[in-house]
Amino acid sequence: MRSRSATLETAILGLLADSPLHGYELRKRLNLLLGSFRALSYGSLYPCLKTLASRGLIEGQESNELPPHALTAKRSRVVYQLTADGKEYLHEVLASSGPAAWEDENFDVRFALFSLTDVETRIRILEGRRARLTERLEVARSSSSEHANRLDEFASELRRHSLEQVEREVRWLDSLINTERDRRHARINNAEGKNPGTEVKEQG
Repeated sequence: MRSRSATLETAILGLLADSPLHGYELRKRLNLLLGSFRALSYGSLYPCLKTLASRGLIEGQESNELPPHALTAKRSRVVYQLTADGKEYLHEVLASSGPAAWEDENFDVRFALFSLTDVETRIRILEGRRARLTERLEVARSSSSEHANRLDEFASELRRHSLEQVEREVRWLDSLINTERDRRHARINNAEGKNPGTEVKEQG
């Protein structure tokens, strides 16, 4: 459960890094970010917002500006925004590139926030994700070979479909990794051209 709540916290902080948001708009953007299968209700969003506020990572301010769905102005709405501590904490989270960053539960959110992540960290996360999927693919292929005669037509088709999905993601990751490496190489060359003879430290 902690992994899931941490993923939600990262998604919220990442969206608020772009701009302050009403709870309603924040929920809509989270649903887009997390996808329909992980859609959020107010019941899960607001406890998380409360926790982030209690930790001093976000703050809520009342606003008379109404979200698009509101029909009346009976009460003010709370707009949430990052605090200085929240910005620092988000920076630390997005700089991490350990196994948690490329696991199924977290990878989609971390990838969606790549615009806030430096290039070296992006590459490490993509490479880690690829390694994990390659390992998973090898295990699945081995299992398929061992149990091929025990599966009926539909079970075999489902397993084939699952393997193809993983293979497609591995190819997609290969493309992304190559793009990021090319981007890093181009930036280093560009910086060296502007400052010949100096050591370049990649910033992303």
